Amino acid sequence: MERALLAELVDWKEKSNRKPLVLKGVRQCGKTYLLKEFGKRCYESVAYFNFEETSVLSTVFEKDYDVKRIVFELGLFAGKTILPVKTLIILDEIQECGKALTAMKYFCENAPEYHVVCAGSLLGIALQKQLSFPVGKVDFLTLYPMSFTEFLRACGPESLADYLDNFQKGDSLPELIADRLSTFLKQYYITGGMPEAVDVWKKTNSIEEVERVQQAIINSYELDFAKHAPAKDFPKLTAIWRSIPEQLAKENTKFIFSHVKKGWRSKDLEDALEWLIAAGLVHKVRKIEKPFMPLSSYADDTAFKLYMSDVGILRKLSKLPYEVILDATPNYREFKGSLTENFVLCELVKAVDDSLYYWSSGNTAEVDFILQCASQIVPVEVKSERNVKARSLAEYRKKYSPKYSVKTSMKSEINGEGVLNIPLYLISGLARFIRGDSVNPVIGTNR
Repeated sequence: MERALLAELVDWKEKSNRKPLVLKGVRQCGKTYLLKEFGKRCYESVAYFNFEETSVLSTVFEKDYDVKRIVFELGLFAGKTILPVKTLIILDEIQECGKALTAMKYFCENAPEYHVVCAGSLLGIALQKQLSFPVGKVDFLTLYPMSFTEFLRACGPESLADYLDNFQKGDSLPELIADRLSTFLKQYYITGGMPEAVDVWKKTNSIEEVERVQQAIINSYELDFAKHAPAKDFPKLTAIWRSIPEQLAKENTKFIFSHVKKGWRSKDLEDALEWLIAAGLVHKVRKIEKPFMPLSSYADDTAFKLYMSDVGILRKLSKLPYEVILDATPNYREFKGSLTENFVLCELVKAVDDSLYYWSSGNTAEVDFILQCASQIVPVEVKSERNVKARSLAEYRKKYSPKYSVKTSMKSEINGEGVLNIPLYLISGLARFIRGDSVNPVIGTNR
């Protein structure tokens, strides 16, 4: 399946000042597949090594950091000659070997002619613990679960995905296309973006098979809690993880520690929560009361929302039947807003690759997301249907007069003044639309 990050990998390959690359991402988001595909397309050969599957590999890095010796021994293990420039070296699940991570410093300094990519499901955890991490000696990229556009490219007409990728200000959005995109978006809410789930949906069109894959992924995550987290944190990790859908379903979606388990307080759970965040399984969106730069300086660490890294995993973990998404059951209306918010959060994280916040003014108004796009601070209000009334966004605009404001919903017509109205299936293009010079009559804004 085509992944947008492939283009960034090609750019990395061509850089004159290229360093060893560290690719981060949650388990089963497609890192191994992508790196092997990258090697297949762009190199004469690939030397693939997995430290989780073959623990003896770690002995190659135990003796010293002589890069020529390391490359020679890796070649012996792989049964092939590893050549500078022509061979892509993939070191997978590298979090299992701290010395291999440290060795990247010496590949950078002493042997930049070798193209090395490191990947790992729990690299965020490893980087927190790594005492001799090669700071400044590696490049970083993050692979997320498949975006809606990537899902569309895999499961829908490729021309429709191309249409989304190339949609510009000034283009019109015919209702027929909007209806098709809405249908695919509902499918994406069900499957999410984990590549195996998307692949099963593409091949079988069986939601039962999709859910089987999703449950297996959830099980693997929870096994990681038991295997890799401190023993004292295991029950806390599981409790926080399983409470996220319940807390998102509430009208006030601010995460409350005491709702995880009666009697537990923030100081009891903070370490476990940070583990989930570092593992990439959870996104933390902190509250700000003043939308000024830098946003992080105005964030309240005690008030935040938690979202999951994949909307399909959220749906499955919440035990939300797929039928209610397809049939728009009335009693699903409340959680639908939370599911839609989680979708938008994931799309924006992939698009802007930066922290997101939310804005709250006492108990009177709340804007779902605040992000920085170039030199602009942009508020984003999320609506799950075609109703685009946004009282909180209006209050924010009155108070701070932002150059750009965004409403995203299932509606594609112009609505409101001074506001970008972006259909949910186009929200990943937010940064591109804001950077544009002209006004789009469909998702348009009046300045």
